Amino acid sequence: MQRHIAFLRAINVGGHTVTMPALRALFESLGFAKVETFIASGNVIFESGSRSSTALQKKIETHLHAALGYEVATFLRSDAELAAIARYQPFSAAAIDAATVLNVAFLAEPASAAAQKSLLRYRCDIDDFHVDGREAYWLCQTKQSESSFFKVGMEKALGLKTTVRNINTVRRLAEAYPPASSGRGSRRAPG
Repeated sequence: MQRHIAFLRAINVGGHTVTMPALRALFESLGFAKVETFIASGNVIFESGSRSSTALQKKIETHLHAALGYEVATFLRSDAELAAIARYQPFSAAAIDAATVLNVAFLAEPASAAAQKSLLRYRCDIDDFHVDGREAYWLCQTKQSESSFFKVGMEKALGLKTTVRNINTVRRLAEAYPPASSGRGSRRAPG
């Protein structure tokens, strides 16, 4: 069994409310094991015998669309991938310490050179960006809502479907659900 973390877009935002017990039940109905949620923003941890992220992602998106009546873009990472994302340093420690927020955007596929160029044109004194594989990072020196990039958004800037999480959420998830090979077990997280 492989542990996966699903980052869902459009859960408990924009008038789309889904309780965490209902979300867990939807994942359990797909035959997944050890289903847990982490805070009420669409983070679902589960185990599956399938190692194909693409097939699992499509299966989840199709099921959630049928059950909820709207599209729920799904971005899967293994527990090992999540641990690597949590450890990754897209900016210098000094830049991160000076910033107000660091966000991670999960992408379905690696951003093309053209998509990265499009994102980097929004770089300024307030906002900086970095892309690494299927993740894009946004370092903001002020409140996000005060940034001109906030109105643009990662999805529009990249031209790709994304869902965004604060790095603190990502790190808490990685700590609560370390790769099985690390010898630590899962700890039930809030949500």
